[in-house]
Amino acid sequence: MQEQQEQQEKRGLLIVGLLVAMFFASLDNTIVGTAMPRIVGELGGLGVMTWLTTAYMLTSTAVVPITGKLADLIGRKVIYVTGLILFMVGSVLCGAAQSMNQLIIFRAIQGIGGGIMMPMAMIIVGDLFTGEQRAKWQGVFGAVFGLSSILGPQVGGWIVDSLNWRWVFYINLPVGILAVILIASALKSQRLNGPVNIDIWGMFTMTGGVVSLLLALTFGGKDFPWASWQILSLFALSAAFLIAFVIVESKTAEPILPLHLFRNKTFSLLNGIGFLMSVGMFGAIMFVPLFMQGIVGISPSESGTIMVPMMLAMMLTSIIGGRIVKKIGVRTQMLVGMITMAVSFWLLSTMVVTTSQWEAMAYMIVLGLGIGLVMPLITIALQEAFPKSQRGVVTSSSQFFRQIGGTFGMTVLGAVMNHRSTALLTHDLMPRLEKLPQEAHGMAEQFSNMIQTNPQGLYSMLLSPEALAAIPENIRQFLLPILKTDMVASLHEVYLVGLVFILAGAVLAMFLGKIKLSPREQKAAEQKAA
Repeated sequence: MQEQQEQQEKRGLLIVGLLVAMFFASLDNTIVGTAMPRIVGELGGLGVMTWLTTAYMLTSTAVVPITGKLADLIGRKVIYVTGLILFMVGSVLCGAAQSMNQLIIFRAIQGIGGGIMMPMAMIIVGDLFTGEQRAKWQGVFGAVFGLSSILGPQVGGWIVDSLNWRWVFYINLPVGILAVILIASALKSQRLNGPVNIDIWGMFTMTGGVVSLLLALTFGGKDFPWASWQILSLFALSAAFLIAFVIVESKTAEPILPLHLFRNKTFSLLNGIGFLMSVGMFGAIMFVPLFMQGIVGISPSESGTIMVPMMLAMMLTSIIGGRIVKKIGVRTQMLVGMITMAVSFWLLSTMVVTTSQWEAMAYMIVLGLGIGLVMPLITIALQEAFPKSQRGVVTSSSQFFRQIGGTFGMTVLGAVMNHRSTALLTHDLMPRLEKLPQEAHGMAEQFSNMIQTNPQGLYSMLLSPEALAAIPENIRQFLLPILKTDMVASLHEVYLVGLVFILAGAVLAMFLGKIKLSPREQKAAEQKAA
């Protein structure tokens, strides 16, 4: 009886440690953005500022599938604590950085730690609870993730104003130490049976393939044209690495991502749904603030509040979904969630120049309701479909495909936005520019070049009163209505393309078999066997 009570206490400490670690790891994704202006003001490097996000994204995404496999081989405790320590070391180094280049390198180190921490929390939840309990707890973890996304900008702003931008990073140290103490003391060490075969070549080829692909998707169409030698070389390099990865994985004893998993219908369908959901979700999140600031005319801080109701709705359905999934089934809940997301995309595609802030907020709430029903369920269903020995690799695969889907979505929908905008502005704005008097020839030529190369740059003028004030009144009178009308029309196409991805995910959900959530008795038997 006493032993059982001690186990319950340890599990409680472990859950607190997991929640603390997840909260601050996910908080870091949004808190840094608020400090960007101060960082650039002190360190300079405006031209490479985006690398602060890109470096973190590259390393955190690349390490996710490796984390899951190592957790299965070496054990949860050593991998998770290593991730926490790397995250803290990276945070301290970021806070102490003396140049933008140093900060970028240290953000990459921090990203490795973050990429380990996020999937490990879900893996350990899978170990601690049965399918029925897991559904409820992963809803709670999803709610914590949503809460951190809401609080990030506010906390970041308070730290920057009250202390210094460096404390945006330093604050992770005391919290990380607390998480390490709780997790290290409450999480059991795994006994290793015999030598451990680590797939070094698999790690190398997968990392090379993923990083090259993400770089191509990040820089393509923005920093370099899609047909440039730089982007084509990155795609070719990614393909070469991934082909090598497939060859290595087919021959090694303990592959990082076992290829036979893709022959499993449930594995392929669930990761396909996660990928397609993320394509649409990140596309929506990226473009709604643009609409609110450029068309409705609200401030950047006010446009951020549009996301708060969406995150609250996601938190709500994450928790509710965890409680009702046993009654309605995984496939039914997944379908309801994807269809709800599809409805939100259709609503977003109907927004016009006169759409109010409250209407846009309502559409984002619908999106949040759908995401909350689907996102935690993908991980739960994957964990139920495979034994504990593969739980690490299948759990991390879920996050990996979602992160790749998000990057792919922002790239593809951004390209759709640019292509449609170029066509509309060429038709609507170019004839007016050609009729401008000789003294406005320089501005007309500048705008004409932007239509062909960077139409979103023209839309950005709608977000800047200073840029608009620099344009003569006679040009501004015809320019603004055209820019607003064409931006709205371009966004319609973006959301309709996003809707296609979401509907494709709903179709995949229809083919899911029956996934039964394990009862409490199975967990007891599993613990006894361990």
